[in-house]
Amino acid sequence: RMQKKVLSEISLYNGTVKMPKDWEIDREKLTKDILAQHLFQEDFKFSKTWDMLNTYIKDHINLKYNLRLVNKKTWGNIYKPNNSSSPLKEIDEVDLKNSPDFVLLYGVKIQKDSCFVKVFYDDNRRKGRSWDIPLNDNTFIMFPSTLMYYLSPNISKEMNFIQTITYEFI
Repeated sequence: RMQKKVLSEISLYNGTVKMPKDWEIDREKLTKDILAQHLFQEDFKFSKTWDMLNTYIKDHINLKYNLRLVNKKTWGNIYKPNNSSSPLKEIDEVDLKNSPDFVLLYGVKIQKDSCFVKVFYDDNRRKGRSWDIPLNDNTFIMFPSTLMYYLSPNISKEMNFIQTITYEFI
């Protein structure tokens, strides 16, 4: 008899945030919150709008994939035209106990088709693989914090605003 046991899996979650009518995410408010965070160099401030987004993500991931998530950190980033990120990894290799399990990127205000997220992963002996996922307005990408990623250059003439939330799996 032959059996299979999955020892490890790399899952990437992405989609559109579809709030009920009259409960849509106020992305202009999130944009202003990200601007204020950068302008005053403060931690990202809690808001009802951010909480609606966060609750939507956590509830839907839990219902659909049975993943219970607890917040670790959150911040916003601004990408000017032609700006990209450096390679990023949200896990602290020397403090795994206090590191997040997942990182979520949410497109707060992004010019259509102006950027993508490149996620790097290994597939057993097939090393150095990557996956490019477009990031647009009101869409999200969530993946394990152990994976390196970067945001491609913003090819639009406008600024792109991205909300990052890290989670612990319980």
